[in-house]
Amino acid sequence: MSEENLYTFENEEYRRTYWHTCSHVLAQAVKRLYPEVKLAIGPSIETGFYYDFDAPFNFTQEHLDALEAEMRKICKEKLKLERFELPRAEAIKFMEEKEEPYKVELINDLPEDAIISFYKQGDFTDLCAGPHLDSTGRIKGNAIKLTQCCGAYWRGDSNRKMLQRIYAVAFPKKDELDEYLKQREEALKRDHNKLGRDLEYFTTVDIIGQGLPILLPKGARVVQLLQRWIEDEEQKRGYLLTKTPLMAKRELYKLSGHWDHYLDGMFILGDPYDETKECFALRPMTCPFQYQVFLNRQRSYRDLPMRLGETSTLFRNEDSGEMHGLIRVRQFTISEGHLVLRPDQLEEEFKGCLELAKYVLDTVGMLDKCTFRFSQWDPEDRAKYIGTPEQWAEAQGIMAKILDHLGIKYDIGIGEAAFYGPKLDIQYKNVYGKEDTLVTIQIDQLLAEQYDMSYIDENGQKVRPYIIHRTSLGCYERTLAYLIEEYAGALPTWMAPEQVRFLPVTDRAADYCAEAAKKLEAQGFRVEVDYRNEKIGKKIRDAQMEKIPYMVVVGDRDMENGTVSPRHRADGDLGAMSMDDFTALLRDVVDSKAKK
Repeated sequence: MSEENLYTFENEEYRRTYWHTCSHVLAQAVKRLYPEVKLAIGPSIETGFYYDFDAPFNFTQEHLDALEAEMRKICKEKLKLERFELPRAEAIKFMEEKEEPYKVELINDLPEDAIISFYKQGDFTDLCAGPHLDSTGRIKGNAIKLTQCCGAYWRGDSNRKMLQRIYAVAFPKKDELDEYLKQREEALKRDHNKLGRDLEYFTTVDIIGQGLPILLPKGARVVQLLQRWIEDEEQKRGYLLTKTPLMAKRELYKLSGHWDHYLDGMFILGDPYDETKECFALRPMTCPFQYQVFLNRQRSYRDLPMRLGETSTLFRNEDSGEMHGLIRVRQFTISEGHLVLRPDQLEEEFKGCLELAKYVLDTVGMLDKCTFRFSQWDPEDRAKYIGTPEQWAEAQGIMAKILDHLGIKYDIGIGEAAFYGPKLDIQYKNVYGKEDTLVTIQIDQLLAEQYDMSYIDENGQKVRPYIIHRTSLGCYERTLAYLIEEYAGALPTWMAPEQVRFLPVTDRAADYCAEAAKKLEAQGFRVEVDYRNEKIGKKIRDAQMEKIPYMVVVGDRDMENGTVSPRHRADGDLGAMSMDDFTALLRDVVDSKAKK
């Protein structure tokens, strides 16, 4: 990076340092205006920064406006940020005297040999590892915006106190903030959590629980269409369909290592620590189940590769603070698959998995916004993984060679690997810039040994296979969320839950519309007729608001001429045409999976 860009937002490290310093300015403003409030944590994040507070009142927009004004004052004061360290006992006493119990807890949880550092700016001091800017004067006070306040459990634990989290963003220039706010306004219009509910794709119900959305008929239809398409596409590519149980005894997960490495993320039925009684767990992934298909009988090298695919419902005990609409849920459905193969087949099969994922994402219109991450293990956190350093070095070396050979441009994510192997994550951002994994392809050299999986090679010897864990579209619920946001609710015709709506101008046209709709339905199209006694203008507006791809207006002239007058939600009036011509137009749009 050039010297001139070192201290700009093009430099991610500088951007995060800037936002981290802003979080301290926010905390200082809170303590100045409301000294009774207790401080928790305030990191920079991908889209700005936040700070968690324990306040005896609820922050309102009036509070946020006052805090913004105070933050501008602090920036104008050009306070120097000074770092200092304290021994553990002194650090605890320091924060106890300030009556900051959350900071005391954080210090107590630090390792014995940890360096306990603080940053001071004027009359404010915070526990922090840094780094920070050298002065609050570096921050443009009129380019700060407090965007949202919401609840957040202390340390993400639903058994702990609910705090208030203030989200914010800041930029070096006012016009950059203005552009961000404009983009945010557009994002709010596309936010699946609002738009998906307004269009009746999904809902959530308190009595059912957080992270357990209900797909309404529209959402359920879209997911069904995607599932059928994926299953058919995988069958064309040699996948064998499986259907495995939603739960299993703990012994299955102990073999794989999930019990030791993923227990907190699982829903347990029974006492996980009482070995005298049976204990079950809802499955967080499908791999241990699909391995049993391979293990059903002895396999030969001629049987490989064995490509196993399943539309799989999974359960993960996500933290309540992580729940978000359809993007982060506790029960979800995934296009999961496992390929059992010989070592010499690894690159070709990995390439096939990647080609399938790219084809699928391109078809639904999301590939152009995807990025790739090579997720590797963290050798400094050995307890998180199974296998030896040598095995990890070999697996990651093989994967790096494959990715480089395929010409994939990727970032590296240290510590992002699965506990049993490295992976290629295909990343996607929601309308607010929050990144999640959409599709993953993993190389696994370890679990075959855990489950004693082997095949007979050409020399008659038992050999351990390699395994590829992969998805082709990933989580259907998350994909639906992203599709709603990508198309602002106007899903392409081929996947729209309702493709055509007939709008009779008069009661006389209702029977004509019903007959025409029946003909289209017989050919597999999804059609409705608006029989309401409303003016045609209102019927058109309502269909437009519901994002229906094609509205077919039928009046007396259409009935006399045996025609229909379709309108497209984006292209407008398409003119009168025969039903045969309209059917052919629809068929071409749907079969080509056009993005309109």
